[in-house]
Amino acid sequence: MRLTSAALVLADGWRTARGGDSALGDSVTGMPHTLDEESIRRVPKVLLHDHLDGGVRPQTVAELAADAAYADLPATDPIELAAWFRTAADSGSLERYLETFVHTVGVIQTPEALSRVAAECALDLAGDGVVYAEVRFAPELHVDQGLELTEVIDSVLSGFAAGTAQASAAEQGGHRIRIGVLLTAMRHAARSREIAELAIAYRDRGVVGFDIAGAEAGFPPTRHLDAFEYMRRESGHFTIHAGEAFGLPSIWEALQWCGADRLGHGVRIVDDITVDGEGRATLGRLAAYVRDMRVPLEMCPSSNVQTGAVSSIAEHPIGLLRRLGFRVTVNTDNRLMSDCSMTSEMVALVEAFGYGWSDLQWLTVNAMKSAFLPFDERLLLINEVIKPSYATLLGEPSRIELT
Repeated sequence: MRLTSAALVLADGWRTARGGDSALGDSVTGMPHTLDEESIRRVPKVLLHDHLDGGVRPQTVAELAADAAYADLPATDPIELAAWFRTAADSGSLERYLETFVHTVGVIQTPEALSRVAAECALDLAGDGVVYAEVRFAPELHVDQGLELTEVIDSVLSGFAAGTAQASAAEQGGHRIRIGVLLTAMRHAARSREIAELAIAYRDRGVVGFDIAGAEAGFPPTRHLDAFEYMRRESGHFTIHAGEAFGLPSIWEALQWCGADRLGHGVRIVDDITVDGEGRATLGRLAAYVRDMRVPLEMCPSSNVQTGAVSSIAEHPIGLLRRLGFRVTVNTDNRLMSDCSMTSEMVALVEAFGYGWSDLQWLTVNAMKSAFLPFDERLLLINEVIKPSYATLLGEPSRIELT
């Protein structure tokens, strides 16, 4: 398989990073062995499930609202605003959780706002040690002031390009990051085929896949079957929010009818697993299929607690699913609403399940294996960035074969 020009640039950049001329390179050669928040922050991370409009800085929300004369914010002070988003999202209901997005979407309706939010997203993720991220957004939510869907996408891609360049600059500490975009269609609307076509049109310009999101109840994945069939005909990648607030039927439809490559959340797959009094697990047919076919699960622990999918991090199915060998990944979902980062999510898992470096490596490699990138580019990031960092911590070989 021939590396694309973008991949060749990526390869040169990461190999330079291993030489120690960046913060990432320094973390590879000088990573402390102590498992604490700061050392976790420095280790390379991969993020597959992050919403652009759910990760806006509170300061930016306040400033964009002032610029746009948006008068509906519940607070204008950034600290108070951050607290409001977190409290409002702690509803225990996915539907009420989603209502908080009215305000972030409301202030991101111009090319300048879209580009700014995307650039800041790249900087924030890079500063948290994320080396590869797939960030999703719904173009149809950003046309209230007359933008065309293509203008929305172009503005976001421009912002990500600026943010990743700034993140890698020496004066910013040299945090290299690569970002792929997922275009999301809203499952309660009727523009999914149109958004899917845009995902294919932009797939050589930074868009790596397609998604549907929004309230699950009453809006099954099969409602958008035409879009998914189009993606499959065009050999495109897509993930589906399924098994978050709704149960096994949502997961079954996403996989068996729609052909999803990954599942957004998928926590309710645990409903198809029975654990006896001695801890022995028996998998139902759907759970066995998900494990056997290595279907990636984009799990977002803090968000899942907020929406009522699980009662606490300690009771999150990720612990059981990791033990049973499902391809689970850890993600942020909405960093503003959950007041979280990849670092804080990993810290929470360490505290809840006693995870060590080998567990965090397993989760990170799982995510990189499951990314919507060509095989050779995924392998490059695993062998040149992720594995060397963990090899320092674990005393293991720094290369693997990806199968």
